[in-house]
Amino acid sequence: MKEVTVTARTATRPATRGATRGVLYVHSAPSALCPHVEWAVGGVLGVAVSLDWTPQPAQAGTYRAELSWSGDVGSAASVASALRGWNHLRFEITEEPTASSEGARYSFTPELGVFHAVTGLHGDIMIPEDRLKAAVVKSALGDTTVLNEIDKLLGKPWDDELETFRHAGDGAPVRWLHQVV
Repeated sequence: MKEVTVTARTATRPATRGATRGVLYVHSAPSALCPHVEWAVGGVLGVAVSLDWTPQPAQAGTYRAELSWSGDVGSAASVASALRGWNHLRFEITEEPTASSEGARYSFTPELGVFHAVTGLHGDIMIPEDRLKAAVVKSALGDTTVLNEIDKLLGKPWDDELETFRHAGDGAPVRWLHQVV
């Protein structure tokens, strides 16, 4: 692995499967986990990663960080796989679409696990028709309501849980993952 120091702003690796970029938002991580997050992300991106950690006011004793990255298509999935399942870690990672691939959004909370959505050119979540049909069938069987299933398909439970953590503290800039139009 080539040793390159990066800032909390960018991590760039020459792409081999098509280039894309995205943003990793670590919403909360205990201090003991912070270096492990950097190591795991660096392992996926192929460069040394050093994040600027700031206190997370939404949960005492935890820290938050952001990383803009560029690399191979599929890097967001690889980072999400490397970080999923770590207790006490909350994160989101996005990957922009390219001419040959859709974009992606991954969210993780210890309580809910991983949420994945395919995103289009403008960041909208694209839901495949078979998943919508399955939601309608579940509703027709009385297992749930169509509204509850659509909320899950859009990642609303993850958004609800992460919203408090998305806000920065003490005058730090707030970066939103998405904007409702």
